[in-house]
Amino acid sequence: MMSRMRIIAATILSVLIAGCAGTTAAAPSATPLATSTAASSSTPTSSATTQATTAALACTAPAQALVELTEGPYYKANPPQNAALRTAGVAGTPLTLTGYVVSKSCQPIANAKLDFWQADGNGNYDNSGYTLRGWQLTDANGAYRLETVIPGLYPGRTEHIHFKVTVNGQTYTSQLFFPGVSQNEGDSIYSAQMLVKLDTATSSVTGTFTFVVNVA
Repeated sequence: MMSRMRIIAATILSVLIAGCAGTTAAAPSATPLATSTAASSSTPTSSATTQATTAALACTAPAQALVELTEGPYYKANPPQNAALRTAGVAGTPLTLTGYVVSKSCQPIANAKLDFWQADGNGNYDNSGYTLRGWQLTDANGAYRLETVIPGLYPGRTEHIHFKVTVNGQTYTSQLFFPGVSQNEGDSIYSAQMLVKLDTATSSVTGTFTFVVNVA
């Protein structure tokens, strides 16, 4: 009788040991599964981000490079690094201009240098200081944001903003123009390709423009 009880106890103990061993062996398989799930979920997120950026750029490859135009007589070297050119007391309707610097294949270009200068709302340039003059760098997504005013007219010229964009040591100089200005067609420098897209539906005027530089 005692011998039979020992056999039964030994059998139960071996079953328990085997069960514990099976649980331990199965546990490591959970880690690879979790890693695999995390890795697979990152792809759609990355794809969605890329699609959103492409849509925001509103650029179709191969894109036409910007039209280079004259620098004009009022450029001043060594302006300050400043993306907010609009300051208190400056004449003109407030304008916030945003967009990107991209290649002809519509790839955003980070750290592109954008140098802007312009007249105020009365058509006057600050030639003694640096009002409405400044440069900035595009961010990691190739985006920029300029806070300024809509420039005024002066004899012989329609509304325009001068700029230089520098990428990889190459500088492109041109001007931005505004839609619906009657003086556009009478301005010998005007280019319809350099028109800013304006949204005047809100109390403050906003605009967009994508600078396409002549790189692949």
